[in-house]
Amino acid sequence: MDGNGRWASRRGLPRTLGHRKGVETVRRIVRHAGERGIAYLTLFAFSRENWNRPQAEVSELMNLLRHFIRADLDELVANNVRISVIGGRADLSDDLIEMIDQAEGRTRDNTGLNLILAFNYGGRDELVRAARRAAEAVARGELSPDGLTEETFACFLDTAKFPDPDLVIRTSGELRISNFLLWQSAYAEYAFPSTLWPDFDAAQFDEALADYATRQRRFGAVPVSIAKP
Repeated sequence: MDGNGRWASRRGLPRTLGHRKGVETVRRIVRHAGERGIAYLTLFAFSRENWNRPQAEVSELMNLLRHFIRADLDELVANNVRISVIGGRADLSDDLIEMIDQAEGRTRDNTGLNLILAFNYGGRDELVRAARRAAEAVARGELSPDGLTEETFACFLDTAKFPDPDLVIRTSGELRISNFLLWQSAYAEYAFPSTLWPDFDAAQFDEALADYATRQRRFGAVPVSIAKP
């Protein structure tokens, strides 16, 4: 969800107002994804690298997650949305961890859209934490070194209970993935709309989905339709 700060700067506004405007876009896209029958939607809300931003901006981003949970949790529950938060929690405040636990707990049995928030998340950090958990499992005798395959390693990732993403959309026109779902997006399709996140809307989301629907996904294999005997 890139471009909040630039959206604000271009209007002569504080970057924090751009993040607040971005939350409005979150609401629109989450509602629309549910209406479209999408099963999984992952939003990159706060990266490990975002701690390097000015303290006032970091505090604002933390408070926005608090506000989102307080203001929107009842609606998400009513709309059958299941919330999951991926990323490290050791650096988060106790009250924020408690709010995340509450949101996950209240929506655990919901069967509609799976809304996954990547918060205090980094792809490399996730891989290191997964490797540590796998090593600990080997040390406990629960897993042999030869038993560590791509499939078993994926079980140690934050996303163990979710499928890999089909489509990754990065707004604002930046052509990079910025440490997002590095393992999981190995075969994902990508879209890089130039729109800044606060201006991203349902129509542009649908446009990305329509473009995705025209692509041929081969996963390294030869499509059956063009394979020759």
